[in-house]
Amino acid sequence: MDTAEYEHVVLGLIFLKYISDAFEERHAELLKEKRANPEDRDEYVGANVFWVPRKARWVHLQANAKQAEIGKIIDEAMLAIEPAECPVNPLRSVRLRLDSQSSVVT
Repeated sequence: MDTAEYEHVVLGLIFLKYISDAFEERHAELLKEKRANPEDRDEYVGANVFWVPRKARWVHLQANAKQAEIGKIIDEAMLAIEPAECPVNPLRSVRLRLDSQSSVVT
C-alpha cells in the first residue's frame, strides 16, 4: 500500500472507532433502562448517536483483527455504516478495499 493511501485507511478507522465508542456508551445506558431496546436504531438516532450495526462495531473488528480477511471485514463494516439515503456518500472515499494480503485492490 502506498503511504499516501494510509491517510484514507487511518481516517476511516478513527471515524469508525469514534462512532463505535459513542454507540457503546449509549448502548450501556439503554441496558440500564427498563423499557429501552438497546438494538433499536431509534434509541440512538433520538439521542443524536450514530447507529452502528453489529458487524461494524469496534468489538467485532477487534475480535477479528488477526483474521486473514480483516481487510474485507473492515470494508464490510464501512459499507454497513454508510447511510443508504445519501446519494453522494463521503464515507465511500474512506472505505477500504483490501485483499487477503492487505494490498489495495482498485
